[in-house]
Amino acid sequence: MDAPQLLPEQSVGAWWQQTQILTVRQLLVAVRDVPTLIQVLVFPALTMVMFKVVLGDVIGSATGMDSVYGTVPLVILTSAMFGSVVSATRLNMERKTGLLGRLYVLPINRGADFTARVAAESLRALLTTFCLVIAGFAIGFRFTQGVGPAIGIFVVAVAFGTAFAMLTLCLAVNSRPGAPLVPYLGLLSSLLMFFNSGFSPVDMYPVWLQPIVANQPMTPAIDTMRALAAGGPLAGNLIKVVIWVVVIMALTTYPALRGYRRAAAGR
Repeated sequence: MDAPQLLPEQSVGAWWQQTQILTVRQLLVAVRDVPTLIQVLVFPALTMVMFKVVLGDVIGSATGMDSVYGTVPLVILTSAMFGSVVSATRLNMERKTGLLGRLYVLPINRGADFTARVAAESLRALLTTFCLVIAGFAIGFRFTQGVGPAIGIFVVAVAFGTAFAMLTLCLAVNSRPGAPLVPYLGLLSSLLMFFNSGFSPVDMYPVWLQPIVANQPMTPAIDTMRALAAGGPLAGNLIKVVIWVVVIMALTTYPALRGYRRAAAGR
C-alpha cells in the first residue's frame, strides 16, 4: 500500500491540515493548564453570582431589568479577555524557550501555527460562553427572544474574543521577550471591565465619561447580547460591534503575522 503523499509546505491543503492539528495542540495545552481553567471558568461563574447577590437589586431598580442580563454578557467578555492575556503570555514563553523557532524550521506551513492559535482562542471563547451561559441560567438568565438571537449571543462573544485575541497576540509577538505584557494587558482589561454598561446604565456615569463608556468595545457588545437575550434596541449597538471587530482585526492582522514570523525566526 502506497504511503500517503505529503502536501507541498506552502499549499492551502497543508495549511488547513496543519492548522487543525496545531489547533488541537493549543486546546490540549489550555485544558491541561488547570490554573487558567479556574481563571476563565470558575472565577467568572463565581463573579456572576457575586454580582447578582451584591448588585442585583440596585441595578435592577435603576434599569427596570434584571441585572443578570448585563452581568452575564459582561462576565463572558471579561473571561474571553483574560483568557487571551494568558494565551499571549504563553506564546511569549514559547518564544523565549525556543519552541517557536523549532516550529519555524519544521517542514510545515508558515502560517499554520499562528492561525491555529487564533482558531483555538475562538473555540475557547465559544466553549467558555457555553459554560458561563449555563451558569447564568442558575441565577436567572434566559433566552427570551428565540433560537436565532440566542445563537447571535454566541456569535458576538466569539467575534469579540477573536478580535481581542488578535490584539493580544499582536502585542505579544511584537514585544521583546520578557516584556511586562501581563500588567499592561491586565490593566487594559480591568479598565474595560469596570467602565461599561454591564455594571450600570451609561447615563449613570459622570457626563464627561459617558461618551467613552458608551463607545468602548465592551459596551456595545454587552448591549447587543442583552438585547438578543431579553429584547430591546439592537441595530445601533450591533453596528458598533461589527466596526470594532473589523477595525481591530484590520489593524492587527498584518503586524501580528509579520511579528510572529520575526519572533519565530529569531530576528
